Amino acid sequence: MTVSSSHVIQRLQLSSVKTSAILKLLSEPFFFDETLTDWSTGLVYFHRFAVNKFDDSIPLSFEQEIIAFCPKWLLTAHANSATPKTTLFKRTSLGELHPDHESSTSDFFSQLRALHSDQKQTFSTEHLEVINQNTFQGGLAGFIGYDLAGNPYNPRAVDSITSPQLIAAMGDYDIFLKKVENDWVVYGPDDQALSELYQRIHFRLTNIPNNTEHGGSDQTGSVTTSRFNVSKPFQAIWSKSQYCDAFDQIQSYLHAGDCYQVNLTQPFIAEVSGSLLDALDNLLELTQAPYAGYMRVGAHELLSCSPELFLAFTGQTSSQEGNNVITRPIKGTLPRSADPLTDRALKNKLLDSEKDQSENLMIVDLLRNDLSRHAIVGSVKVPVLFEIESFAQVHHLVSEVRAQLEPGISPLDVLIDALPGGSITGAPKKRAMEIIAELEARPRGAYCGSFGYLNHDGSGQFNILIRTLQKNHDELVAWAGGGITVASQMDAEYQECLDKIGAILSCINQYHRH
Repeated sequence: MTVSSSHVIQRLQLSSVKTSAILKLLSEPFFFDETLTDWSTGLVYFHRFAVNKFDDSIPLSFEQEIIAFCPKWLLTAHANSATPKTTLFKRTSLGELHPDHESSTSDFFSQLRALHSDQKQTFSTEHLEVINQNTFQGGLAGFIGYDLAGNPYNPRAVDSITSPQLIAAMGDYDIFLKKVENDWVVYGPDDQALSELYQRIHFRLTNIPNNTEHGGSDQTGSVTTSRFNVSKPFQAIWSKSQYCDAFDQIQSYLHAGDCYQVNLTQPFIAEVSGSLLDALDNLLELTQAPYAGYMRVGAHELLSCSPELFLAFTGQTSSQEGNNVITRPIKGTLPRSADPLTDRALKNKLLDSEKDQSENLMIVDLLRNDLSRHAIVGSVKVPVLFEIESFAQVHHLVSEVRAQLEPGISPLDVLIDALPGGSITGAPKKRAMEIIAELEARPRGAYCGSFGYLNHDGSGQFNILIRTLQKNHDELVAWAGGGITVASQMDAEYQECLDKIGAILSCINQYHRH
């Protein structure tokens, strides 16, 4: 099968329309076919995702927005206690995806590799003058959840999930919109069907302000006018004493020599109705996350406000030079302060913390090992060790590992083999994940997996799914946690969880209307 590149169709002048309103419109079945009542568009949104091609003049992350939908095929994995399964959907016409076949969730990665390898990468650059080369150009996009990614380490993880939920979704996208200045540029295969789709998009999107059906006209982002509602605000599953019990057990394992770091996390649960898209603008404004995004498949939504880059691939630059890969693990967190002097002191405290440096270094070593599995010998480097990245609510201690992949190595294989990311497991990875499965309150699902894209030229970027909301029907789940070492103090680790997720929980809880 030959992959044809996407082409520019036309610009949409929609400077007055919020991205969330466009996403709402594209997520509704009536947009394509008024007879559809339930469907799976595989709608994907990337906010600020970008690839640094080892050029210091290009920031690792910069402002950009991409919306992709209705892929040529979409591979999903669902989990619950009765029927965990992998389903392959194929596009039968623009706007329609239909199930092609089903199999076990254990087949997800073999199918994904086979589907991806079938794509002979014939990549056209004729449209790159319009959109930056360091962004999505059409190709694979979606997410892989923690439990599915961890299957080689814990084969029973998926079977232990008792509530129906989406644990992975990856598709091949050739239809997407990219924001360029104040316009949205439509890309897709060069055929008559897409021209017709463009006309439909143009008509519906340019008339959003006057279209009140299905909540499509709300441009304010107002909590009072939103159709998204929280019927039961977020509550922690664990009490502090239960967290303490898990913390103490980890300390016992650490002192026994089982491992030297375990990433302990806890979930927070809310009951909601409506779409997370109504909260999208507020959450992006609140977090200013550099690796944020959204995906919807049927009744399942994923909204990530992640600050962490898992893997960035530069693409195959020549027949002799292999693809380069970057990872930037976060380990070490302190809250921000509104007082500039106090905030600067907190930043310096984190930078000088021997405890946080040791946690960070453990994960750097783990990731050096993970990347070396597919890298040219001697190419794995650590150009950045211990630097501060500051976000709206917290300071993070971040390092960077880079490597050059062996020629012919697929970035998809690197991604799959490196998952789950070391920063959210601990080290050694296998034993840390066994302890996580034993002690945490419930399986993580999508949380701590990875969300992103892979272009046909081998470039791409994936985050770590932290600061992330998972909505499965009316259940909304958020998580927070941190790395536990022998130097960790329980009260400080518990507070770190709240520092990381507290603002997001409060943002969602404001949609609670009595």
